Amino acid sequence: MAGNNRVLVLGASGGIGGEVARQLRDAGWEVSALQRGLAQASERRDGIRWLRGDALNRQDVMDAARGCSVIVHAVNPPGYRRWAELVLPMLDNTVAAATAEGATIVLPGTVYNYGPDTFPLLSEDAPQRPLTRKGAIRVELEQRLKAASGQGARVIIVRAGDFFGPRAGNNWFSQGLVKPGQPVKTVSAPGRAGIGHQWAYLPDVARAMVELLARRDRLEPFARFHMAGHWDADGRQMGEAIRAVVARRTGQAPKVRAFPWWLVTLASPFVATLREMMEMRYLWRTELRMDNARLLAVLGREPHTPMDQAVEAALVGMGCLVGDKSPAGHATALG
Repeated sequence: MAGNNRVLVLGASGGIGGEVARQLRDAGWEVSALQRGLAQASERRDGIRWLRGDALNRQDVMDAARGCSVIVHAVNPPGYRRWAELVLPMLDNTVAAATAEGATIVLPGTVYNYGPDTFPLLSEDAPQRPLTRKGAIRVELEQRLKAASGQGARVIIVRAGDFFGPRAGNNWFSQGLVKPGQPVKTVSAPGRAGIGHQWAYLPDVARAMVELLARRDRLEPFARFHMAGHWDADGRQMGEAIRAVVARRTGQAPKVRAFPWWLVTLASPFVATLREMMEMRYLWRTELRMDNARLLAVLGREPHTPMDQAVEAALVGMGCLVGDKSPAGHATALG
């Protein structure tokens, strides 16, 4: 199936899955996606064929993937709930389908696989010795993908920094820095002053995946790539970029304040998402930057939207520019 342009996207209703699905559609791919609770077995919306099914049901995945040359595995349990129970079974279903079809699996990777012993500059071949439970699951997930690459499937993993974008879903930008659907009066800064942090604009990550898929037959069976994304050298540039966009669009400049880690510490025993945020706090205390030399060697360039345009598009998509006074309104944002 390696030569056709049929793709199944798991997690197409989420941030990265949805963005990859739309960009593949625009690039001429025939895109299918699974969705639970559809009233009928199949329906077409916005050029994507939506199939009734569940990523946790192997037969649903096998049926949906039939005839596909690519499976994008961008599905995760919502709100970090039941990660240990659900993440690997969903991945195993994707692997079974990809092996049966001889398909390529595309995975959005994370930095959770790595511990501080590999920082500050992270290459694709760095040893994976995570500090967290979630990181250990991600290591096992990638080990299973590597095994699958020796059994008839192919794998492309694209690893990037913290996502942000118009439809990025649950992420630090929308849960930690600003509040979706509300005017930006303050911007929270989670990191220590002077500690750099890596961000990834979601449409850029999706574009890199689409461009890599166009070259998939020339890649090794288990191919991993890191993206440089947007590097915030002192941990303040993202907050200042948000502040500048809001000031220009609304006439009101929000204040940048320290993230209330003390409150997260108090509430984390009762809220799963906050527990996961606490577990990943080390990524805000230690500088981590990814080496994108391998991606540049294959693509020649990394897709990159300027920071101000990316931040503006993210805030527009999240409904945060309430009281917009710019002449063109929301139409000035670039995706």
